[in-house]
Amino acid sequence: MDRGSGNWVNRTLYIRDNLDILRGMNSDTVDLIYLDPPFNSNRDYEAPIGSKAAGAAFKDSWHLSDVDLAWHGEVAEKNQALYDVISASRTAHGKGMMSYLVMMSVRLIELERVLKPTGSIYLHCDPTASHYLKMVMDSIFGKNMFRNEIVWERIKGAGKRSQHASRSFGKVVDYILLYSKSDTYHLDLEAVAVPLEKEDLKKFNRTDSKGVYYRRSPFRPPGLGDRPNLCFTYKGIANPHPSGWVGSIEFIKELDEQGDIEFVDNKCYRKQRPKGTPIHSLWKDIPQVGGNVDTGYPTQKPLPLLERIIMASSNEGDLILDPFCGCATTMVAAEKLGRQWIGIDISPQAKALIENRMAEELGFPSLEIDYLTEPPKRTDLPQVYLPEGMSEKRWLYGKQEGRCAGCRELMPPKNLTTDHIIPRSKGGHSHLDNYQLLCGWCNSSKGNRTQEEFLASLRERGLRR
Repeated sequence: MDRGSGNWVNRTLYIRDNLDILRGMNSDTVDLIYLDPPFNSNRDYEAPIGSKAAGAAFKDSWHLSDVDLAWHGEVAEKNQALYDVISASRTAHGKGMMSYLVMMSVRLIELERVLKPTGSIYLHCDPTASHYLKMVMDSIFGKNMFRNEIVWERIKGAGKRSQHASRSFGKVVDYILLYSKSDTYHLDLEAVAVPLEKEDLKKFNRTDSKGVYYRRSPFRPPGLGDRPNLCFTYKGIANPHPSGWVGSIEFIKELDEQGDIEFVDNKCYRKQRPKGTPIHSLWKDIPQVGGNVDTGYPTQKPLPLLERIIMASSNEGDLILDPFCGCATTMVAAEKLGRQWIGIDISPQAKALIENRMAEELGFPSLEIDYLTEPPKRTDLPQVYLPEGMSEKRWLYGKQEGRCAGCRELMPPKNLTTDHIIPRSKGGHSHLDNYQLLCGWCNSSKGNRTQEEFLASLRERGLRR
């Protein structure tokens, strides 16, 4: 197995709640994230008996009882703007939408943390929650990190139906929200350009020493009018166009070194190579899944869709993460394109789906894949240097002003015990910022819950505000 700079191993599938796994991953280690989470569609999905995904099922309707109320408190502590967005969604849409956004937000906070500064995240959604999710993403990644709303036409047309058969236009598109973590994100649009048609390729009637087709193209300046700064002599040729060269002499030298300039009869031409048609934000050329590649998984996405995303926003060897990997389309695409990958899914059925698809679609019947249920342990946390002679417990006692972090009662140090805020079994780390002091009663009552889960239970019982 290839091990990256993080605490992860290539070709790993985690079978568990993705929040626990994400909390255990090192920060800034993932190059590209794609997620196709539940859409809050108010439907229940189940793969049909006899299909490859038989047994895979999930509910896509959300209520306050379905999410941990502690997550809402966690959001309030980490991101006030996000908390306000979620609270407003309850007023505008209802408790179901608020519950869904709470579930998504705590996971997106972790996804932003594990993403590299050069990385990108593609969030697949539909109109049910896309506008709310954009506000959530703006709050977590920053509104300036929004790059595109990609519209994928998954169904060609609305079908033949009477104009009186429905009260809405045909719903034929999904949305993919693209965000980066910084302005230095990777995006290679040439890698996903649509190949030219045969008639267009005929125009490229010459080949270079490597057999690559090209056509001669006269130099043109970048704008109209004279450009004195672009008027110079290079290899005995002065100004292939009356207004000058197409760029600075350094740029021309670079083109020449790359073999993109041709000198013929004391004239200079630029070699124009077929690059294909650029991809824009409306994707109409990738149909829905069908035929032999259909696993029967209720929300399966087509392989070409994931291939386009991976090719555009990663390089060979990069790490791709799918925290809702379902029927493993992201994993198959990543393996096919020479990327490393990690998948997370709560259903054990994901294991069989990955194995079947790797064997049937890629011809890898014995691919070595790690199947894990325990979260990884973070190794990227900096060492904390306490004042000389001060213990962790004494430091925490001062930080908490002598109060239990649960019931808030004043206690002498001997009555307080050290506890993990997020248990290690749920991805918590053994670092000072994940430690707190609890009294004996609170520690035993908290058990294996997170601190926010414990506090939510205290509030429900009226033991804490």
